[in-house]
Parts: sequence; C-alpha cells; structure tokens
Amino acid sequence: MATHARIVAAVDIGTTKIVSLVGRLNEQNRLEVLGISQTTSKGVKRGVVLNIEETVHAIQTTSAEAMAQSGIKFNEVFVGIAGQYIKSVRNRGYINRDSYDDEITREDLEHLINDMYKIPVDVGEEIIHVLPQSYIVDNETGVKNPVGMFGKRLEANFHIVIGQISSARNIEKCINRVGLDVKQLILEPLASSSAVLTDDEKEAGVALVDIGGGTTDVAVYYDEVIRHTAVIPFGGNVITRDIKEGCAILQRQAESLKIQFGSALGDLAQEDKVVTIPGISGRDPKEISFRSLAYIIQSRMEEIIDAVSYEIENSGYMDKLSAGIVLTGGGSMLKHLNQLVKFKTGMDVRIGFPGDRMAADTPDEVNQPMFATSVGLLLKGLEFYHEKNEEMVLEEKKEVIEEKIEEAVEERKARRGIKGGRLFENLKNTLSDIFDETDVKM
Repeated sequence: MATHARIVAAVDIGTTKIVSLVGRLNEQNRLEVLGISQTTSKGVKRGVVLNIEETVHAIQTTSAEAMAQSGIKFNEVFVGIAGQYIKSVRNRGYINRDSYDDEITREDLEHLINDMYKIPVDVGEEIIHVLPQSYIVDNETGVKNPVGMFGKRLEANFHIVIGQISSARNIEKCINRVGLDVKQLILEPLASSSAVLTDDEKEAGVALVDIGGGTTDVAVYYDEVIRHTAVIPFGGNVITRDIKEGCAILQRQAESLKIQFGSALGDLAQEDKVVTIPGISGRDPKEISFRSLAYIIQSRMEEIIDAVSYEIENSGYMDKLSAGIVLTGGGSMLKHLNQLVKFKTGMDVRIGFPGDRMAADTPDEVNQPMFATSVGLLLKGLEFYHEKNEEMVLEEKKEVIEEKIEEAVEERKARRGIKGGRLFENLKNTLSDIFDETDVKM
C-alpha cells in the first residue's frame, strides 16, 4: 500500500465529547494525527444517541474542522459503538472441507466467520463483531492461524459481540446526515485496546478498563486473544451527579470540583483544606472539605470497580491476568484512582496512554487517556484497510494529497507552539473554565 494513501478518518461519539480526527501511517509505520477536533456531546447518554439533531451538529462541526486542519476531504469514517445494550457471547462453528489434500486458505476462515453472522439473536439485535479465539483442525486444538495447514474439518471458538439494531442505525444516520459513510462500526473497548495495550500485556493476560463519561468499557485478553468484552452502563457522569446532589451545587460546579480537587481515596485527601462554592443566585456560599468530596467520589468509584471485577471474574480469567489492569479514558485521570483499584482488586494497575503507537512528534495534548478510543479507531481503521487490501477513497490526485499532508504536518508543528491550537484551547475551556476563577476560593 502506498504511503501517501495510508490515510484514515474516524468519529468517536461519546457521552461527554464527540471527536473527529484524520491521520495516516507514516514511513516509520507510526500513526500521525493530521487533524483532530472535539466538541461537547449533548445528544448522547450512556453511549446511546438520544438526540439526532444535537449529535449531527456536533459531528458536522468537528469533522469540518478536522478536514480544515488536515487539508483532506474524507468521505468515509470508522465509528465507535458502545452503550448499555452491548453484550457478548461465545460460540463454536465448523466447516467440512472437500479434500484433505488442499491447504486451508484465508477464504476458508472467512467462510467460517461469515457463518457466525447467521446465528440466531434476539429480536432487535444484530451481530457487530465475530472475533476468532482459537481454531481446531481435525481435532488438533489450540491452533492460532490454520492457514497453510492440511485438514478436512475446520472448527473455531468465537467471541461474538451483539448490539441493538436501533442504536447502530441511529449512529449511522447521524454520520450519513453530514455526508459521510460509516466504513465500519467498531466496539469501543476493542479500539481502546489497540491504542494502549502492548503485545506482551495481551499475551500475559490483561484487563483494559476504559472509564468514559457515560459508560465503562472492559476488555479481557489472554494469550494474545480477546476473551471477554463488556460495557458497564455508568461512568464518570454518575460521580459528578453524586457530587452535585451530595453538596447541593450546580452540575458544572460539581464537574469542576471533581476534575480540579477530586480524589478517589478519602483517607488520603487533606482534611484541613476546603473549597468555597458561590451560592446560587446570591445565596450564601458553601464550603466543601477536600476529604468529604473524596469520600463521595470514592463510594461511587468503588461501585464501578466492583462492576468491573464482576466482569473480569465472569470472563473466567481473573487468576490468569499477569499484567493486571490498564486504566484509560477520561475518568482514569482521577487522582489516586490507580491506588484504589489496586487495593480493591489486588492486581497491578497502570494508566494507559495511546502514545506508544503514535509518531514521535505527536503533541502531548493528544497523548492522553481521554483520546484512547479516538486514536484506537484510527488504528483499527488502518488495520481494516490492510486486511482488506483497500485504501480510503479520496477525490483528489495523489500529488495534491501529499502536498496537503505536508502542509498539515507543518501547521501542526506550529500549533504546538501555541498550546496545540483550537482543539486544546477548547479542551482547556471545557475542563478548566466550567466556572470562573472567582467562583472557587481556597
């Protein structure tokens, strides 16, 4: 595949933010982000699109800015899907081949995988992913790649991801309304995994936990194979809601408190420090201690960890995860969270950043856990094009595209000198300026 054409675009539709981005695989086989834009998500709840118009407007805004930054007009995107109605099942399938004397081909594998898309599911559901776990060739078990082997009976164990038809159609409708086509819907924990997990971790056994605004995604790997996926229907937003109700303050104030002063361990919070929140419409201000705030956060976060632990136990690989847990997503940046998770689960914990798969000059602002899914969608898109031996359909000539890419790279380097340009200024406004500096006093 020609270097100039290894271009991919994606849209990450989340509960708290919608991100559009375009990138390419550079000469060092590293992902280079050419354009990225984000805006607040108002039409999505727990990963499910509930307001078409709001979501379409957000996608239109971010995709146009990503196109402007990169100079590339893309018309097909890879899109993440999660939501509270995602579930996974295991199944086994087989085919009997015509002859012992012919090698097993990739077409045989595709035939077996396509058969899995025909298994019966409940009304209103559809199969999103069919993921092979291991193959069996004439009773020879544990085969990872049977292509080239000889055998008559080919079997495989599959991990099958199932979602609601209506949820998938609403996502596709939003993308189509802005003149884009959905190339593939990708389960978000699979995308995040490709961005933050190493091959060694997948071999040793690891659980990825992506804590988003409305959902917490879980993916369990062992022996380099996906073993379990789950979407827990609550995330960082329930913590914000608890702070709002427990402290009797506004939603925006609660969100800012969580980000600026929050901690996941109440015992480690400073007892002698308080934050002053202005009263509503001229009422008396409220004083909230750091420790009280931390205990509110800790109680809800422990519920999320318990749900994650249940999913890991349900996978059957709880005792085999030598690499422990990798936390990512915006919620993973909560202070002392990794210590709380380690205490509750007894497993090793680290924070996952997507920078390992990205170009060396990637701005630090992009290399953040909150963009793990977004970057992972680009990586999964590149993987899809490679497997299908396809390239993104582009309307312009190759020479024009190459010239625009070089311009985008130079512009991106220039933007790094001004704190990453509009994307990072918007991010700063979203996270830090939820209420004015005069609103909070210590």
